[in-house]
Amino acid sequence: MANFMTTYLVPIAIAAVGIVLLLGLVNMMRGGSPNRSQKLMRLRVLLQFVAIIVIMAAIWIVRG
Repeated sequence: MANFMTTYLVPIAIAAVGIVLLLGLVNMMRGGSPNRSQKLMRLRVLLQFVAIIVIMAAIWIVRG
């Protein structure tokens, strides 16, 4: 389980945050919809929360 989390779940969570961050930056640079920027920011915050939970769980499982 620890190997699965550290090999797959942690990188996926971090990549998801990075992708949404880049989508928000692209939308902002192109002068896109402020509503879309707001939705992307909220999604990024949610994904950051999930990523922190996944990382902390992986650390807990590896050390346990």
